[in-house]
Amino acid sequence: MTSSYNRRRFLHTASGAAAGLMILGNARSARGYQANEKLNVAVIGIGGMGAVNLNLVAGTNVAIQPGYRIEAAGEPEATGEHIVALCDVDERGAAASAPGRRNPPGESFARFPRAKRYRDYRKMLDAMDRQIDAVLVGTPDHIHAPASVAAMRQGKHVYCEKPGANSVFEARVAAEVAAEQKVATQLGTQMHATDNYRRIVELIRAGAIGEVREFHIWLRAGGGTSDRPAETPPVPDGLHWDLFLGPVRHRPYHPTYVRGCGGNWQRWWDFGGGALGNMGCHYFDLAFWALDLRHPVAVEAEGPPPHPETAPGRLHLRYEFPARGNLPPATLTWTHGSQPPPVFAENAFPDWAWGVFVGSEGMLLVSYPQRMLWPEAKFAGYQPPEPSIPSSIGHHAEWIAACKTGGATGCPFGYSGPISEAVMLGNVAYRSGARLEWDAAKLQATNAPETDALLRREYRAGWTL
Repeated sequence: MTSSYNRRRFLHTASGAAAGLMILGNARSARGYQANEKLNVAVIGIGGMGAVNLNLVAGTNVAIQPGYRIEAAGEPEATGEHIVALCDVDERGAAASAPGRRNPPGESFARFPRAKRYRDYRKMLDAMDRQIDAVLVGTPDHIHAPASVAAMRQGKHVYCEKPGANSVFEARVAAEVAAEQKVATQLGTQMHATDNYRRIVELIRAGAIGEVREFHIWLRAGGGTSDRPAETPPVPDGLHWDLFLGPVRHRPYHPTYVRGCGGNWQRWWDFGGGALGNMGCHYFDLAFWALDLRHPVAVEAEGPPPHPETAPGRLHLRYEFPARGNLPPATLTWTHGSQPPPVFAENAFPDWAWGVFVGSEGMLLVSYPQRMLWPEAKFAGYQPPEPSIPSSIGHHAEWIAACKTGGATGCPFGYSGPISEAVMLGNVAYRSGARLEWDAAKLQATNAPETDALLRREYRAGWTL
């Protein structure tokens, strides 16, 4: 891998990354901001969810509809931070991209005409170093870590969409650099800011279901594998294919890789992590928070034979975590696809539940907006503990405030980095076919050194981490 990261420092004990949990502020934030002073924000990846993040940070008056579709035209009134630069490898608007595409980049360029436009985030960071305070990364997964790390190395605060990396190595490096640079960071696991997640954590900590040793997740969506296409159609005007590839080894353009062309990059190992990479951080976050998890000691997977190019439509993972202080060892399982894990198959849980904590005295069913103690009859009349975790000011607002004050965010890379690592490690276990005995300090499966090649990826010349 082409990397400016020092390997000896990379292999220090995993506890060092925990420094990122408290945001101390960089040189800019240390000087203090006036009450009404605004950040100069650059955005890398301004289509899809990146466009939503852009508009939320800018405080625009556009409407965010269900499915995160933005409804507005022209330049919106902005009441939030200053958007000084926009970067995307795709400059097309709705008329030139796939029918029904959500928030194409061209629309974001049109809404913020005063922002400087770039195709290559490396050139943007070099040209505007002194003009940028913070960077928002909303690209496909394979650009998350290189863009975030490049910005942090320049002392920029960073908000990055989940999973924040496309390899275990990248997730670790991002957390390390955030701690070294003392910048405000936030991973885009927006549900962490909800009151429902807070109430769930409080129930677990209060012992509502007794001692908890298991958490099970079931994502009913799946997908399917496919071979790399042989056709090599021309690259559409406005899409800069070489920059889309970024650090990934070269392959000819095909629309199956690009959402704006009707494809889905998340299916392909080079660009994403399948259903697990797409949703794992959102779901794992609740377990890591409630059970105080950090690094697993073992991971094993079951699913169809691994495909060399694309992620599976069905996957079952089992993570083992050690005791944490007074908390017992715990297991976390992840299942996606139509076949439910045993705990779901054996119980008549309501359809809304995607997760279940299993305790010595009962269960706690969870989803983004809901929670339920189970069985219902046993917990009839149960009085939950008084709320003790303060409400969030908003996931994006936390990050903005931390950039200006040096305060904390809910999902800084020091906390979310191990979550991203666990997600990536699940795909490594599946693709290798091995049960991994995991040494987090060394970032190595001690019983399967052959998996080292799956823990990191080789970057093309000109791209670094």
